Amino acid sequence: MAQFVATGLRKAGHWVELASDGEAGLTLARGKAYDLALVDRMLPKLDGLTLVKTLRAEGLEIPILFLTTMSGIRDRVDGLEAGADDYLIKPFAMAELIARVSALSRRTKRVGAEIQTQLKAGDIELDTLTQSVSRAGQRVELQPQEYRILEYLARNAGKVVTRSMLLQNVWQLHFDPQTNIVESHMSRLRAKLDRGFDTAAIQTIRGEGYILRAD
Repeated sequence: MAQFVATGLRKAGHWVELASDGEAGLTLARGKAYDLALVDRMLPKLDGLTLVKTLRAEGLEIPILFLTTMSGIRDRVDGLEAGADDYLIKPFAMAELIARVSALSRRTKRVGAEIQTQLKAGDIELDTLTQSVSRAGQRVELQPQEYRILEYLARNAGKVVTRSMLLQNVWQLHFDPQTNIVESHMSRLRAKLDRGFDTAAIQTIRGEGYILRAD
């Protein structure tokens, strides 16, 4: 179900990251500024209701939409009272989910929340609306997959991004295809970013992954 939802939202133009359980979701929500969270009520390790209550207790105002089979009136009331902004019952139509996501996004924008469309890491800047990239003011032309790799690195600037993280979040592969797909795309991306510069924008941490310089 999570993969189905993620695929549908990506096709609609949204950037999506998945958490396999409630604890992982809590870690993600604490670590980044997201525009929206979709939360299942029945999550392993930390249930969705506790997850939402924890986020609200910590002062995180991210819009939250519950996706769940728990359709009773008391279930809905509990979800909304925990701090959720909307509640959608399974099974649901993807078109309705996308419409609700768009409505929550518009509502957030109306109340003054800033939606991030500019990403900056060191001297590299990305415009997520036009998918344009520049380094130190010089435009860098990238292929779509190269841009997606760079955007993911930029959203995790200063942190190690592993090969498996790239496979999962850029290619939506949850297994290793046993090819050099990541390395070949990364090589082309680095060549384009570093052309005319003395320092490498993306560092390789041997045995771990890659880091996009944040400073």
